[in-house]
Amino acid sequence: MKTLTLVVTLLLALLTAPVMAAQHDHSGHNHGGAKASSHQGHEGHGTAGNMTELGTVAVKGVKALAEMKDVRAAMAKTGMKTTHHFMVMFTDEKTGKEIESGKVAVKITSPDGQVTGPMELMGMQGHFGADVILDKPGEYRFQIGSKLADGEARQFEFATVVK
Repeated sequence: MKTLTLVVTLLLALLTAPVMAAQHDHSGHNHGGAKASSHQGHEGHGTAGNMTELGTVAVKGVKALAEMKDVRAAMAKTGMKTTHHFMVMFTDEKTGKEIESGKVAVKITSPDGQVTGPMELMGMQGHFGADVILDKPGEYRFQIGSKLADGEARQFEFATVVK
């Protein structure tokens, strides 16, 4: 039974990866002064999409840029309830270099005040991200905890309104 569960999980991951890659697009967005096409890991992701930039926050020498991609249409076709791909990119303020290693997690507060437990964000070629379900209209708050390559703990906060 464990083997069957593992096989089904692996197949699902393999089937959804191309959909997520097709939906993940940063073209035309500005990443702290750099065009998205030069942002590592975003080459070949298509040009259409509903990207929402949540802003930039700097904490202890690290700048975080958070964005969300609306993926509900593509995910609905696969029978999944995922509505958005949440992502955050980190940059060293002194050097301007991207920070791509470390541990990052997010807690999401929904419009009705419910808070998800910390969800690990996976490193994804230039950003840390996860698929999330934001299915109620209203304001969502994102509390990001990080321990990046320098070992320093940092917290960043972002918010957005979902219609």
